[in-house]
Amino acid sequence: MAAAKRRFGPIDILVNVAGTAETGDLQAYAIDAFDRLFSLNARAPFLAAQAVAADMPSGGRIITIGSIVASRAPGAGLTLYAASNAALGGLTRGLARELGPRGITANLIQPGPMDTERNPADGPHAEQNRAPLAIRRHGTPDEVAGLVAYLASAEAGFITGATYDIDGGWSA
Repeated sequence: MAAAKRRFGPIDILVNVAGTAETGDLQAYAIDAFDRLFSLNARAPFLAAQAVAADMPSGGRIITIGSIVASRAPGAGLTLYAASNAALGGLTRGLARELGPRGITANLIQPGPMDTERNPADGPHAEQNRAPLAIRRHGTPDEVAGLVAYLASAEAGFITGATYDIDGGWSA
């Protein structure tokens, strides 16, 4: 963050998009799994927001990418992934309240199954991922990017503290 600020000046749009998953039986989680998942999935977005907020100008945007699993886990084995992503909702609402008086918005996007290298639409779990969807296909990174672009725009200046599910009806 410091290098970006030195090169470009104050950051006016932050998109937090990083995460990891560890899945499995509750009893099988390694003792440090909680710390690993919360460190990347929840702590890193907090630290990034903290790093830019001090000098973010009015009209700034903080947009965090989480996962629909925070709202609706499709099955067992996702306890820590779901919990670490659910923390982003509280973080987003807290940032919205804290930074709103300065004209800075904070919003959360929760994608469902997306056709990515990590979760390909033709991968071994693709049919299982699409089963709960109303629109029976994987989403695309471009669809998520379109929502990010909107939330970063001037037209979204009155939207803050919101969570957007872009999930093909997973949560419907």
